[in-house]
Amino acid sequence: QVQLVESGGGLVQAGGSLRLSCAASRNIFSINYMGWYRQAPGKQRELVASITSGGSINYADSVKGRFTISRDNAGTTVFLQMDSLKPDDTAVYYCNAGGIATAQRFYPSDYWGQGTQVTVSS
Repeated sequence: QVQLVESGGGLVQAGGSLRLSCAASRNIFSINYMGWYRQAPGKQRELVASITSGGSINYADSVKGRFTISRDNAGTTVFLQMDSLKPDDTAVYYCNAGGIATAQRFYPSDYWGQGTQVTVSS
């Protein structure tokens, strides 16, 4: 069973910073794709940033230059450094991972974390 555990959300003033982490459950050998999505009240879930095992990175236009996605050396934890936060960044942030390999099997489907709230006050 694959589990993703997020941490690092909270309340911050506009212009401030937060760092989100998402750790995959143990005994995972590799993860092809990891990303961060967010969903604000009344809006659809949207991609914030993604990173592949090959190092390909993608950002939403709204966060380019302010957010940075990265992975640890093992490739099973993904981080999102969020700087110069704006009230429009307020949302629940979800971690997503796909193409996961363990010692027993390969999981082609996507998995989601439980979400972490980020609130930016003006």
